[in-house]
Amino acid sequence: MLDGMPLVDAHVHVPRLGTLKRAWLDWARDFGADGVLADVWDADGTPRPARLAELFAEQGVDVALLFCEYSPKATGTQAFEDLLPIVEHDPTRFRPVASVNPHLHFPIAAEVRRQIGLGAAALKLHPVHGGFRCDSAALYPAYQVLEEAGVPLVVHCGTSSFPGSSNEHADPAFLIPVVRDFPGLDVVLAHGGRGWWYDAAAFLALSNDTVWIELSGLPPKRLPEYYRNFDLARLAGRWIFGTDWPGVPGTARNARAVAALVPDAAADVLGGNARRVYRGLPPL
Repeated sequence: MLDGMPLVDAHVHVPRLGTLKRAWLDWARDFGADGVLADVWDADGTPRPARLAELFAEQGVDVALLFCEYSPKATGTQAFEDLLPIVEHDPTRFRPVASVNPHLHFPIAAEVRRQIGLGAAALKLHPVHGGFRCDSAALYPAYQVLEEAGVPLVVHCGTSSFPGSSNEHADPAFLIPVVRDFPGLDVVLAHGGRGWWYDAAAFLALSNDTVWIELSGLPPKRLPEYYRNFDLARLAGRWIFGTDWPGVPGTARNARAVAALVPDAAADVLGGNARRVYRGLPPL
């Protein structure tokens, strides 16, 4: 709990460090809390679940959604299986999020089912790092699995500075046919259109009951500027809090700053909306 409100961080990375490219390690050191890698990871680059749980508890985080990623072109590989020891250590606080890359996983539907069967709360796609568009027909079997299982789709919708990124694939407009063709599928726009697409992300969220904006990587003080063409209080009804940890100095500080912007919607933004969207989150 944070200031009497349940807190869900819907965007967290805790990979094995040896599977990543140098640019990811530099990003974590440059944007995260001082010494975070030495604090949470052991000498061989394996996350320490007990320390991670302690740290998130200190920040008031009740539930953290742990991401994986298959992007050898950009950041490297963050394998789904590497999340499971963390979840096993504290299954109430930590939930894994599945990921696939259509260039690497086939048949893709079978891989999505497998990761869902291991407890995934959502499926995250990273078109920018993975080098694909989310309206690709190759992904439609995955979307069908998600809709049938009641599991949401999270898509990276924003620019990335990592070498090898394909920022042209970040446009939320590529999700318009997906939202239309899978009306029962919740779609979460991670990073909220960061870069050139804030208006497109906000319009999609306000015009579709199944589309949500996730705030990871967005400085809270800049949100009124990013979404200046929209009623912030109304748009906040579609927000889900997330940080992109470890690339953030402090989770609690970010959460309090977001809550101060939209106090009437704070409880939903910090935890309520996540509980409505993601699969199997524990009661808070």
